[in-house]
Amino acid sequence: MSSLQFVNGSVVGIPGDGSATLTVDRGVIVAESAAPSSEIIDLDGGYLLPGFIDTQVNGGGDILFNDAPTVETIDRIGSAHRQYGTTSFLPTLISDDLEKVDMAMRAVEQAIDAGVRGVVGIHLEGPFLNDRRKGTHDAGKFRRLDDDAIALLSSLRVGRTLVTLAPELCDNDQIARLASAGVILAVGHSDASYERTLSAFAAGMTGVTHLYNAMSPLNHRAPGVVGATLENDDVYVGIVVDGQHVSPSALRIALRARPRDRFMLVTDAMPTVGSATKNFLLQGKPITVRNGVCVEENGTLAGSDLDMATAVHNAMSMMGLSIAEASDMATGAPARFLHLKDRGNMTPGQRADFVWLDAGYRVRGVWQGGMRTFVSQ
Repeated sequence: MSSLQFVNGSVVGIPGDGSATLTVDRGVIVAESAAPSSEIIDLDGGYLLPGFIDTQVNGGGDILFNDAPTVETIDRIGSAHRQYGTTSFLPTLISDDLEKVDMAMRAVEQAIDAGVRGVVGIHLEGPFLNDRRKGTHDAGKFRRLDDDAIALLSSLRVGRTLVTLAPELCDNDQIARLASAGVILAVGHSDASYERTLSAFAAGMTGVTHLYNAMSPLNHRAPGVVGATLENDDVYVGIVVDGQHVSPSALRIALRARPRDRFMLVTDAMPTVGSATKNFLLQGKPITVRNGVCVEENGTLAGSDLDMATAVHNAMSMMGLSIAEASDMATGAPARFLHLKDRGNMTPGQRADFVWLDAGYRVRGVWQGGMRTFVSQ
């Protein structure tokens, strides 16, 4: 058991005078107190937040999950994102063959069993998508849901499975079967109508992958996926806040339309995050970072070069949020969406996952399970 006393800063979610003492036992917060501590951390006018949770991480550290879905890849991606405050994440597989899906799911199981820091499951972004809204995905990998696919998607032994799919290409019985098996479902890369989207929400879809991007837009006579999402108060909505994927004004409009506690910051990060190399191949296509976003040669968006610390800062500067509101979008909301009851805030019973941001919102330190796993140089 140890006690960490954080002083001279703001501890988000814990009222007080700029200091807090958290007692940690076996990686879990067991008490908040003002008792003397075995270690004092001077926040230097900065902020202590719960560890960030990213539900959409395609790659990092110069490696793409699709290229090598192994335990080593997951560990490397987690290490690349840790320096930006991400303490929990879903390695994300872009649309691929079911054999690759199976390989990725088994790698995630092995990574969790091996204690790889941060990995809490898998995000399968496809291949059950609509080629009309394919974005950078390879439409040649797309397929329809069937019994074999449902069995595979339901097969993860440990951790959470998040699947992005186009609801217009499946039926509500298939959605309900997956949801009843514990699979978390999100609408994405979809050309669904407003009516079909509402029906899918009612059948068990509880999320939306990168709002506005790769989905039927809001039209005054055909509200589409975007309209159905903005009208719904219950589903959780991922947003990429880099100023490029979505106009900040469109994000502010979304905030006015539905509860703020149902929005999640996601990075949709590619191998360039945590790497000096700003180009890579995605299923044979050259991708380059331009103006902070990853694009194909024709300009099509292909994920992002965004990290979670920057996303939090951007949410404050572009969307007018407080640090507590931005923090909840990076921590509490994704924890609630993934049903991770042991993380997302800093109350007793929670994992001791923390991020220290300085006054300029740069990451100074990261703790996972009460252990300091990153210190800025």
